Amino acid sequence: SFQIADTWFEKNQIDGDITLIYEPHVVPLVRCNIWHIRGRDRDLMIDTGTGLTSLRTFAADILGAKVTAVATHVHLDHIGSHHEFDHCVVHPDEVDGLRTPSMDTNLVGETFDPHNLATLYLPNLEDKTDPEIATPMVTALPYAGFDLSSYTIRPAKGIECVSEGDVIDIGNRAFEVMHLPGHSPGSIGLWEAKTGTLFSGDAIYDGPLIDDLHHSNLTEYEATMRRLLQLPVNVVHAGHELSFNRARLHELITEQFRTWDVAVGK
Repeated sequence: SFQIADTWFEKNQIDGDITLIYEPHVVPLVRCNIWHIRGRDRDLMIDTGTGLTSLRTFAADILGAKVTAVATHVHLDHIGSHHEFDHCVVHPDEVDGLRTPSMDTNLVGETFDPHNLATLYLPNLEDKTDPEIATPMVTALPYAGFDLSSYTIRPAKGIECVSEGDVIDIGNRAFEVMHLPGHSPGSIGLWEAKTGTLFSGDAIYDGPLIDDLHHSNLTEYEATMRRLLQLPVNVVHAGHELSFNRARLHELITEQFRTWDVAVGK
């Protein structure tokens, strides 16, 4: 049986504009980094976690009047609370995952029941030597009386599609949309050239990358990695795990190429 969490979200201010929000009681594989960026004209919420309880309520004290929720991609751990915001942006290749959430787009694999967290077991990626080890998605409940069997991703509203090269301007900062397919078809990153800041979603993070989902594409993923190698990055704020610098980005990509058995300098 699960305990009731004292608090469902935690937050860490990264700098004057950027706050990291995360869900400590969600297992690391699906513990998404939720990035809040305070803007002069509107705020960005880059990914929104599982939606198990209200993100908007938790973040009320840091949110401006206007908020755009960005979906770096539509896996369930990244879009659970998009329905709480009245303006959402997503790549056209994954817009259906926000409009009409479904097993196929939001959660991957036939064996999961996405509506029942008690049975929603995830493979243990930490120990790839034993694929049989699996863990529940949560280690606590968000509130008393929460029904594990009623989990659902709610459709978002106010959806706008963004593609490669589009600019999301929040007044004092502007981010260019990069299409970074591979992990999923419509994965995007947000790039701020002025500061060398990349919000990468799940295209790259400092952990075991997931490249074998039913809609992953290794050819596209390799091209995405080569593109990221060319980017004059200072910091990557990723979809999972800790942020990192350009040297670490290059290490991670080099390691990934070794795993894929492709030449770095190709």
